[in-house]
Amino acid sequence: MLTFKVKRRIIYLGIFCFTLFLCFFYVIKTLNQSLLYFKTPSEIFDDQNLDLSKEIRLGGMVKKNSIKVNKREIQFIITDLKKEILVSYKGTVPNLFLEEKGVIAEGKLKDKKFFIANRVLAKHDENYKPPSENQLDKK
Repeated sequence: MLTFKVKRRIIYLGIFCFTLFLCFFYVIKTLNQSLLYFKTPSEIFDDQNLDLSKEIRLGGMVKKNSIKVNKREIQFIITDLKKEILVSYKGTVPNLFLEEKGVIAEGKLKDKKFFIANRVLAKHDENYKPPSENQLDKK
């Protein structure tokens, strides 16, 4: 027969395990809701159950000769060398944003061929070096 102390310890252990499970569940649920999924143009074209209302990250390379700048917005094409998506962005782009360089755009799809970005991030390779002092003095 279990004594009062043992029963109390079992109850406390059960409450502790249940609380730990609830905390873990809450953290996983919150992370799942706040994640932005990175997709390439090919993945977007192949996805049959695409949710156009959900914010996503679109990544790939900026197509050569595709950047068009006017007073209010910049338009460019993101490609993964198989499929292409036209991106429209209102705002300033990072200094590393160039043709044939990696880019990630955050926003929503209008359809599978047009993306409205609210944020643009430029990617660089692992060999990136900041400009030297001599280059900065020339400017």
